[in-house]
Amino acid sequence: MMHTANKQPSTPTISIDHVKEELSLSDLNDLCDATDDAIENGGGFGWVKLPARDILERYWQGAIIMPQRDVFLARLNGTICGTVQMVHTPHHNEAQSHAVQMTSHFVAPWAREHGLARMLVTRVEQQAKSLGKTVVNLDVRETQEAAISLYESMGYNHYATHPAYAYIDGHYIAGKYYFKILS
Repeated sequence: MMHTANKQPSTPTISIDHVKEELSLSDLNDLCDATDDAIENGGGFGWVKLPARDILERYWQGAIIMPQRDVFLARLNGTICGTVQMVHTPHHNEAQSHAVQMTSHFVAPWAREHGLARMLVTRVEQQAKSLGKTVVNLDVRETQEAAISLYESMGYNHYATHPAYAYIDGHYIAGKYYFKILS
């Protein structure tokens, strides 16, 4: 008689990478697939309909090489499944040089429930602090309830609502604006 051991599910491998150079074709493909999944699930960052793959590839290639952006990627078991960007204030804007903007934050639906969204936000905060920044600003559609809940649980303060923030399927969607003072 053969006995089989009860196998415990393996612990997923999770990482957050700061992208500083061009992605491999495999990573770019993963990132575009994750972006497509997020857009289809209503969590796109401006896109409502899926863009053509070549447009999405050029978007990510451009975002990564822009000196005023830091791009962070979430990986689950080695596959890119989420991202966030930190946008720096232009050099000529001395009055707001203390702040950064967090944008393009999402985790693909298949990779949720592993804490990756929180880890991405934390990584932006760490990077901002390391650069001497004291404030992180962000905005989000009011329909993105999970993101709003996450930001509020992490100490982000809602300070304004824009009633015509987005226009989707013939309707205005309000947007919420948040900030956090880093300690």
